[in-house]
Amino acid sequence: MSWPQSSGEFRLGDFEVQSGEVIRDARLVWKTHGTLAPAKDNVVIYPCSYGAQHQDLEWLIGPDGILDPTRWFIVIPDMFSNGLSSSAATMVDYPNVVTSWDNVQAQYRLLSEQFGIERVHAAYGFSMGAQQAYHWAAAFPDRVDHAFVVCGSARTSVHNKVFLTGLMRTLEAAPEHLGRGRFSAEPRAALRAFANIYAGWALSQDFYRENLHITALGAPDLETFLRTDWEARYDDKRAANCYAQLVTWYNGDISANPLYGGDLSRALAAIKAKVMLLPGETDLYFRVADNAAELPHLAQGELRPIPSVWGHRAGSPAVIPADAAFLKAAVRGWLG
Repeated sequence: MSWPQSSGEFRLGDFEVQSGEVIRDARLVWKTHGTLAPAKDNVVIYPCSYGAQHQDLEWLIGPDGILDPTRWFIVIPDMFSNGLSSSAATMVDYPNVVTSWDNVQAQYRLLSEQFGIERVHAAYGFSMGAQQAYHWAAAFPDRVDHAFVVCGSARTSVHNKVFLTGLMRTLEAAPEHLGRGRFSAEPRAALRAFANIYAGWALSQDFYRENLHITALGAPDLETFLRTDWEARYDDKRAANCYAQLVTWYNGDISANPLYGGDLSRALAAIKAKVMLLPGETDLYFRVADNAAELPHLAQGELRPIPSVWGHRAGSPAVIPADAAFLKAAVRGWLG
């Protein structure tokens, strides 16, 4: 990586969240790619997805990538409870509910106070990052020019919540669970079960029918794939952080705030940014139909489903060249 990069930690002080609870001495870890233009008009805010840290998102950044750091100043803020920014696993009094609204308000302070940035050219995000990108467009309608919502939605759907409650109940069933998403020790057996549930949702029926876990990802069999590609990724995850971010995801709603009072249609209509909705055609929890229902309320919106059998992972196609090319063409076409 030959372009300018920097990283740091932004201190927010005692940060009150929507529930009225407080993240004590809150902090956001961040990383940037590229150079901020003198006019500060080349900013792309790129929030994290579920469980991800900034280094996990960097695969799409590059002169030939989806986001070009020689043109854009890309800011990746680490989401609360991702293990780098303030997180439930390391704070005994971490709030029971931290929302995407809370994350975005903290991110705005990061841009404004750390970099003197008051406007972003684009908000780009995948999955929970897409929910945050949508929140950026709704929370700051006069400060966001473009939003790319990749496998995300304006409000977490009821069916999506069923998936999330299944994961939460799995963690709560662990003998190590103390209540409210806190644990006496890491619940390794529960996390393995958690990973196996996730594997059935993140990739589509078509993906498994075509045996892509073997032919594309190189696993010798399904058992090995589930162990090495799914269970292993939770070996270094903290259950309290996994749980806290599930709560954030569950409560995703761009209208659940003082600006819109729960009126989703009004929140969507208030967005002035050009919004590109990029759902995966076979995504099992962020469905094309959800984005299609949002589209008529947007002043400037386009629905462009990703034609892929990779389910939710079509939106983060680090190892899927066709899907990566689709995203690159869509995003670069709009960004210019």
